[in-house]
Amino acid sequence: MKVHSLIHYPVKGLGGVPVSSSFVDETGLRGDRMLMLVEAATGTFLSQRREPRMAALRPRLDGSVLSVDGFSTSIDHDGPRIPVTVHGWSGYGVDQGDAAATFFSDTLGVACRLTSVPPEQSRIGSGLTPGPVGFADGHAILVTSLSSLDGLNERIASRGGQPVPMDRFRPNIVVSGWPEAHTEDRVRRLTIGSVELGYAKDCIRCAVPTVDQETGLKDGPEPTRTLASYRRHPEGGVAFGMKAAVLRTGELAVGDKVDVDEWADPIIGGS
Repeated sequence: MKVHSLIHYPVKGLGGVPVSSSFVDETGLRGDRMLMLVEAATGTFLSQRREPRMAALRPRLDGSVLSVDGFSTSIDHDGPRIPVTVHGWSGYGVDQGDAAATFFSDTLGVACRLTSVPPEQSRIGSGLTPGPVGFADGHAILVTSLSSLDGLNERIASRGGQPVPMDRFRPNIVVSGWPEAHTEDRVRRLTIGSVELGYAKDCIRCAVPTVDQETGLKDGPEPTRTLASYRRHPEGGVAFGMKAAVLRTGELAVGDKVDVDEWADPIIGGS
């Protein structure tokens, strides 16, 4: 079992950026979802659920400089705070100023502000293994596997549909080499490079996997329709992938061996 690919998301909801290696902080891959767009009037986070065009924007974070589609801005990590919300969590974000707000508002057609995680933030994710979180939905890292995608696409094909790429699921770490689909459901603790991760919970999917991550257009009903035929979760919705907390920080890279240190029986079926 090895790391097939690593992806980080400099701005929550925007396109992912593949990387060959990354330092892993307590809140996940360095720089992952530490920036977030929020509605100007309410502070509620913007998501592809409502604004699928966000997927087509490819941000680049070079040190403290964010670049997107010809626009660039220096990130202020300790400026004026504004209230922000992510699902059921409420806190504060460091506002990144009017130039960034104007660019993203004009690009997306939604009045919004760009914010960063303030240094004093203390937000802990839920699940079996709690851990610090930046602006991600609720957990530091999302792990998926090629075997899970292969199994899903075989089922989609059997229903006459077209296969979907892994980017629909917006993972951070993609594992190759597990012979069975959804092996990640049973992982409770794993080591990659010098990083140790602990299982938090199964990832319950929203409508985002139906968004084409290249075009920023909705392209449903797959994969949600097929997942609903065999991956319904007891908590509701459908599951694909495993959310994890960081137990030990360090470095990891594409090609690193994946060692599972602790297993559990499957919570749900459907390999």
